[in-house]
Amino acid sequence: MQRWIKVRGLITTNGGEITKEDNWGKKKLAYTIKREDFAVYVCFEVKLPAPALLKISNTLNITDEVLRYLLVKTDEKTRQALSEQKARNEESDSSESSK
Repeated sequence: MQRWIKVRGLITTNGGEITKEDNWGKKKLAYTIKREDFAVYVCFEVKLPAPALLKISNTLNITDEVLRYLLVKTDEKTRQALSEQKARNEESDSSESSK
């Protein structure tokens, strides 16, 4: 069973929405954590209400299946600018390849 299903459920039950999920697969850890040498890396992009952040963080701290986690707040203006830049780069690449 996929263990990150618990994390998915934790996010949705606290009023969050998963916008993107990226499973990086099983990787060797740089050092042993809780007697584990390998772990499955999964990256979620989520939208959360402010009160849910602390609840999710506290739950992940005591969840045995989660070795490490990182919650990062992104700046929407920067994200928008990066996506626009990426679209322009792809557009220019496709026009150069068609010449």
